[in-house]
Amino acid sequence: MEKIDMITASYEGDALKGTIRVPGDKSISHRAVMLGAIAKGTTTISGFLAGEDCLATIRIFSQLGVEIERTGTDVTVISPGIKGWRNPNGALDAGNSGTTARLLLGILAGSNVTAEVTGDRYLCKRPMRRVTAPLREMGAIFESAHETGTLPLTVKGTRLQSMSYDMPIASAQVKSAILFGGFSADGITTVTEAAVSRDHTERMLRQFGADVQTEANSVSIVGGQSLQACEVKVPGDISSAAFFMCAAAMVSGSSLTFEEVGLNPTRTGIIDVLKDMGAKVSIKKNGEGEGEPYGELTVQSADLHAVEISGSLIPRLIDELPVIALLATQATGTTVIKDAEELRVKETDRIEAVCSELQKLGASIESTPDGMRITGPTKLKGAILSSHGDHRLGMMAAIASLVTEGPVEIENASCINVSYPGFFDHLNSLTQSKL
Repeated sequence: MEKIDMITASYEGDALKGTIRVPGDKSISHRAVMLGAIAKGTTTISGFLAGEDCLATIRIFSQLGVEIERTGTDVTVISPGIKGWRNPNGALDAGNSGTTARLLLGILAGSNVTAEVTGDRYLCKRPMRRVTAPLREMGAIFESAHETGTLPLTVKGTRLQSMSYDMPIASAQVKSAILFGGFSADGITTVTEAAVSRDHTERMLRQFGADVQTEANSVSIVGGQSLQACEVKVPGDISSAAFFMCAAAMVSGSSLTFEEVGLNPTRTGIIDVLKDMGAKVSIKKNGEGEGEPYGELTVQSADLHAVEISGSLIPRLIDELPVIALLATQATGTTVIKDAEELRVKETDRIEAVCSELQKLGASIESTPDGMRITGPTKLKGAILSSHGDHRLGMMAAIASLVTEGPVEIENASCINVSYPGFFDHLNSLTQSKL
């Protein structure tokens, strides 16, 4: 039987005050290791997220013959380049990381490597055809013992052909997988989105010296290039900061400052929503260089009102929607979230999971095919909540305890370590409370 670890969170009414630097951005940490492994030479990474997902990425590329050394949040990647990789001994296990698995499929498709890619029981249920179908059009070879299109999959690296692909959904993972395939293909590969998703891959490819062109909602990459090893600075993860940002916005008397947090415009939808709901948000931009924009961000509590969240805003805050749903329970009016079907194929079906868990607290929330409707403000009451093995639901449950009468008990809380090791240490220090 699977062990259930339980944490009791009890922070009712505790204002959050102080300054915090959240862990490094998960998406950027993944890509820094991946591109450092593709490039020949020595890449140095500072601010790396030492969470379980990103450590899975390190283990995988180590299996391919890349030397990777880590000291805390500093990582050095010494690679012979993608042409020097070796076939691994054993399967490449991505754990719970969809980013690792999907991007890896695109990278391996055009390499000289044959390898099996697998993951934990949650990841092995998540859809992979959205990646493998377009890559197969480029000539990629994937083999499976089943017909579900899910992991485990065996990739037989081969020479790929370029393509132009119109994405049916906005997904940075799918876009990135195709761009990585296009990196090894003959010709120019172009990906077009209906709405622009996270652009970390495009930015970092350029940082490593690649020829990548963007025009409106399209991205193009020239195949057959070589990457140059470089230095990568990883800013704080705004998706992790979002939990404390929402907490500061809804708990009276709160004022939190976030240092060196990522301010990539494809990720700042959470800031737009907080401002639209009436929260006090101020930004001081610190730098960008050749990589990602980052800066200092302060959020203060305020009276909040309902908003509609839809359309092109959704890809810019897809991972923040669970905690935004919690925030909406404390806002006046009915908040509508729509065009967010992608939530149904995350670590869990986040639409149903968020609704069922918040309903246990007494929230007025209902699911729709592509989102949720939340009416507030509602006084919530403590209850036993499940994380569903999903790190973002686990953190949402902990933040909920700030506005519940009575404690919130969280099942399988250790999944939070996937993206935010030290989460409860930060929550304790900011509220001056103890678990």
